[in-house]
Amino acid sequence: MSACGEKAAEAPRQAFQSTDLTGATFARDFALTDHHGKPRTMADFRGKVVVMFFGYTQCPDVCPTTMAEMSEVMKQLGPQAEQVQVLFVTVDPQRDTQQLLAEYVPAFDKRFLGLYGSAEQTAAVGKEFKVIYNKVEGSSKDNYSIDHTAASYVFDKQGKLRLLLRPGQGTGPAVHDIKLLLS
Repeated sequence: MSACGEKAAEAPRQAFQSTDLTGATFARDFALTDHHGKPRTMADFRGKVVVMFFGYTQCPDVCPTTMAEMSEVMKQLGPQAEQVQVLFVTVDPQRDTQQLLAEYVPAFDKRFLGLYGSAEQTAAVGKEFKVIYNKVEGSSKDNYSIDHTAASYVFDKQGKLRLLLRPGQGTGPAVHDIKLLLS
């Protein structure tokens, strides 16, 4: 304190490097099934920082790139990675079966979980999370792609939406921000 009784300035909080969504009123919860066949909601992951990405297993670019980046983030977090849960939510329930998700998702990191639901459940979760996805017809009925939101959501240990990780920003901002949420 100074002679005039003023408080010393508090140290500034370290800022997130990703888009701060703290206080958002969407992306509150979901009801899907994991690749082990277990029904899941956000409450199942309380006490962990959750990174949630929406994609599909046959995606040729952004999905495997994002999953590989999240695998690298987990490596950089070291022992703190045990306090993080990465969730891959399929936007292709027609092709992404439980078995396919069980092979694809853990190939990036055994701790990652794939989540799926019916077309109706997927649409409801997409709406709650403001995720856009559209089927793009290909050369045959089963040969199609899906245009989709490519960012990842990050939730704090209480299950509150905090951040948006943009695709292509690399691992640095994610590691930095997840460490802040873990501290």
